[in-house]
Amino acid sequence: MTNSGAYPLAHGRNLILASLVILAAAAWALLVWQAGSPGATAMGPTMGLAAPLFLAIWVAMMVAMMFPTSAPMILMFAGVQAGKRQQGALFVPTWVFVGAYLIVWTAFGALAFAVAVGAEQLWDRVPWLMDNAARIGGAVLVLAGLYQLSPLKRACLTKCRSPLSFILNSWRDGRRGAFRMGLEHARYCLGCCWLLFVILFPLGVMNVAAMAVITLLIFAEKSLPVGRWVAQAAAAALVVYGTLVVFLPQLLPTAPALAGGM
Repeated sequence: MTNSGAYPLAHGRNLILASLVILAAAAWALLVWQAGSPGATAMGPTMGLAAPLFLAIWVAMMVAMMFPTSAPMILMFAGVQAGKRQQGALFVPTWVFVGAYLIVWTAFGALAFAVAVGAEQLWDRVPWLMDNAARIGGAVLVLAGLYQLSPLKRACLTKCRSPLSFILNSWRDGRRGAFRMGLEHARYCLGCCWLLFVILFPLGVMNVAAMAVITLLIFAEKSLPVGRWVAQAAAAALVVYGTLVVFLPQLLPTAPALAGGM
């Protein structure tokens, strides 16, 4: 005899998974289109965009790159809420959790934009920075590699790799509780991945290939049994590549644009 509640729960799970896939695919399509626009890779870290448009592209980037990697956590939250709904208890729509998650990443995007604007202004005023922009990018890559081995990275990655543990230890009832859970999960994701997004600035903000590699890296770190080994391998690769860029700036994809002025 089949469980009468199994099908509705599975149907809801599949619907949410399909929504995540469709949103991520649409975001990737938008990013590929934007990357092909004239001057997208030659206008510096802000791509010559005003803050609202930059943030819109940033949110699309987060949807494209983070929805696939956060799907296990989102689906687990949705599953618990679906169970509550089926039992006639108060439940919270999944979008509350996901919305809080995106708010944190949007705030980080606003901070990244402010830093990028400040960097562009400094480069215009200090010739040494412009002359050594590629080498500074190499140093950022090395820093990102070293961060991969830091205790903070390991602690945040442990939280991100354990959706069930997060649900059991951080569960809060109600919409406010779900919102706080979304913020908390995003905080761990941010602590785990923030420098992997910062390296997009030296690699090219609209470098679709770099985005794809980083997405695969984050997914492997979070979801595969060898995730911690993958994080360490990425650390070594970033340190080696960043060191090479410091001594051979032409190895950086954005080196021609940096040399020509932003």
